[in-house]
Amino acid sequence: MSTGMIIALIVIVAVVVVVAAALTLRNRNAPGGHGLRRRFGPEYERTLARHDGDTRATEHELAERVKRHGSLRTRPLEPAERERYEARWAAAQERFVDSPREAVAEADRLLGELAGARGFPDGGSYDEQLDALSVHHAHRVHGYRRVHLVVHGPDGDGEGAGAGAGSPAGTEEMREALVEARALFEELAAPSRHERRHESSHETKADRGSGREPVRTNSRPHLPWGVTRRQAKGS
Repeated sequence: MSTGMIIALIVIVAVVVVVAAALTLRNRNAPGGHGLRRRFGPEYERTLARHDGDTRATEHELAERVKRHGSLRTRPLEPAERERYEARWAAAQERFVDSPREAVAEADRLLGELAGARGFPDGGSYDEQLDALSVHHAHRVHGYRRVHLVVHGPDGDGEGAGAGAGSPAGTEEMREALVEARALFEELAAPSRHERRHESSHETKADRGSGREPVRTNSRPHLPWGVTRRQAKGS
């Protein structure tokens, strides 16, 4: 084999390796396939079930969500604003003992308002807001869907899955929906790392000027959930 042929083969092999590496990198960064499954987790499976197992339709829908809402940047909450939302959520949880349906309805309203305050589409467009939330909170968004369906039903008529709230099954379903929705609420209400650093820096400067010990702001107060199955009453 001549030197020229050897060089040609080396060049061909090098080109093949470069092309293969480029294709692999593109597939990893592409918004479809395994990337979407990892990103959306349980939301991917729910969408797949809704499309009767059609992977192409599922990935098209989820890729469109990422295209529309992937670049969204959340707005920070002022500490006082965050405290008001947390107080309202705590009040809704307490109300569940005597009025489960009213408590779930308040949770539904509160999640819509809080998501809007953080920069997601306004709660008046529930479907669009839910899609945006699913892109950034895929592992928690189903709680919002559950409380919304309990309140409004699949057709928005107010007769949701928990319509039989007077029965133990209806009350239990609402309790589970509220518990699951709280996970999304806590993620939305939680300050980002940047916000925590900013608040900590601000308070440290103020404490230095006053001679006080700095106040720790890297954790939020725990939102208690005191409703047990025995305590909950039918509405």
